Amino acid sequence: MSKDHLIRTTSLVQLPINLFGAVMGLSGLALAWRLSSQVFGTHAMIGDGIGILAVAVFLVLFVSYLVKAIRYTDQVKAEFNHPIAGHFFGTFTIAILLLSSVIAPYSESIGQAVWIAGTVLTLALSYTVVSRLLRGRQEAAHAVPAWLIPGVAALDIAVSGGTMPFGWAHELNLLSLAIGSFVALVFFTLIVYRLIHHDPLPLGLTPSLIILIAPFEVGFLGYTTFTGRIDNFASALFYFGLFLFAVLFVKVFRKSVPFSASWWAVSFPMAALSNAALKYADFTGSWMTKAIAVLLLVLLTAVLAVLFVRTLVILFNGKLLGLP
Repeated sequence: MSKDHLIRTTSLVQLPINLFGAVMGLSGLALAWRLSSQVFGTHAMIGDGIGILAVAVFLVLFVSYLVKAIRYTDQVKAEFNHPIAGHFFGTFTIAILLLSSVIAPYSESIGQAVWIAGTVLTLALSYTVVSRLLRGRQEAAHAVPAWLIPGVAALDIAVSGGTMPFGWAHELNLLSLAIGSFVALVFFTLIVYRLIHHDPLPLGLTPSLIILIAPFEVGFLGYTTFTGRIDNFASALFYFGLFLFAVLFVKVFRKSVPFSASWWAVSFPMAALSNAALKYADFTGSWMTKAIAVLLLVLLTAVLAVLFVRTLVILFNGKLLGLP
């Protein structure tokens, strides 16, 4: 075995689970451009191309993390049991759920199989996380936005599973909405309390603040997909998430926050906001909501392009995986 190969293999121990957030963001961007083609008539190939990239990134990360799990089982267990990092395993299950929607137009059967796999993993993770937290003796400092990820994952079951033809899908989507909504409500309250009454988040976790908008925008998408309508409750979810994003944007996007893989935490919440804005603009038909949707889509595309390029840079210079 060559020295270079040994270094590359050993470096996998540093591969963070939260890097699956890249798949979430790219999948959400692909779905947003696909929706944009329906609302604004943009070219469908844009969404198709980004969707292919999302699938490719997922396969690379899945194989790499599988190798890490086999070679460094204890480290993966420690990551899963960590009071903060463990919640980022939800990025893996959400990525699977979103990919089911990306794949579905090309193969309904594969899309359905991927959705079922993502649903099983998401419900298992939600159960595990809630059970773990209810053991007690949780430190207030551990109540960070990442706690919301498993709850948001449950909401995503209904977002991606709204068109599933199975007779049991309706009740399962309802179950997922119930779990996701109430878990997100409780955790959101705890996290906001911690942010108000305790020290600010470490700089490395600052990008994760954008996750706070996810329950509202994913909740909007899940609720409207499940009910088949946009009512005042759905509109309130969308607008509060939009307001919260405006508040958090200036707190997160600062030069003082160093770049790392944790920045991918902003991608999926922003993608959910963009998809919600496009769906809402299509519903209202007003110039104002359409302008908001266009602005958010352009912003999302620009942010993900920068994140993708900068991630490749730190990957090849060895900083991402801690290479010597």
